[in-house]
Amino acid sequence: MKLYADTPVRACLQLVSDLAALTWVFVWVSAALSLRDLLLSLKRPGELMTGTGQGFSEHMSTAAENVGQVPLAGDALATPFTNLSETGESLTAAGDSFQESVASLAFTLPMMVAVLPLFLLAATWLPARARWIHRATTTKRLSGMSAEARARLLALRALSSASPAKLMAVHEDPARAWQADESATVDRLAELELSRLGLRPSKTTRT
Repeated sequence: MKLYADTPVRACLQLVSDLAALTWVFVWVSAALSLRDLLLSLKRPGELMTGTGQGFSEHMSTAAENVGQVPLAGDALATPFTNLSETGESLTAAGDSFQESVASLAFTLPMMVAVLPLFLLAATWLPARARWIHRATTTKRLSGMSAEARARLLALRALSSASPAKLMAVHEDPARAWQADESATVDRLAELELSRLGLRPSKTTRT
């Protein structure tokens, strides 16, 4: 697999872009993880509410049981404590709900912070990088072909990918010259394609 160009300038630019992409990924993933930790720290009030509610409910339930043993007036005396116990259960439920909301937020927001920038990278840098690697790799694999066949194939690629201005600089009618197999023009078109990819001209190019 061909990862970088042969020409120093093109290879340096590719390396810089790769490092920038890795930095971009690191920064946004780190930001997402930091945001997650920050949001999860907000669960503490909910945990305190849950613990307080549970403790209060237990104490009131115990108190209701104790006063309920008083002869004759036990049920009447236990009622207020039973109501307070239900209040504690409501506080516990509120604390649990708060923690669930924070946990959901701690998952959703960091995901958005990380996914959107990574999607932008995947939609811009990654396709261009993968396309170059594919083209450069397949070009290098052409070395097993004959010089004539390799030159014609590279020239054909140049005809389909190079700008009209660059093609006209090679020949006034490059397509006709390629069809006529004019060796000088075909070789120049092949070199144009290699130059476009940042690859060194093959030593097996026709002369």
